[in-house]
Amino acid sequence: MIRGDLFHRLRRDDRGATAIEYGLIVALIVIAIMVSLGTLADGGSGLWAVVRDKVVEATPA
Repeated sequence: MIRGDLFHRLRRDDRGATAIEYGLIVALIVIAIMVSLGTLADGGSGLWAVVRDKVVEATPA
């Protein structure tokens, strides 16, 4: 009887599944943040290249 009771409690226990679901949600959020930061970094580096070119043009030779 003790083994049967343990088996039924383990079958009803969904804490592990909940932890996995939270882990997947966090992983998707991290991926979204990384993609966003990559996009911002590309735009930022282009902006600084334009600023650098303008400074070089304005600097007397």
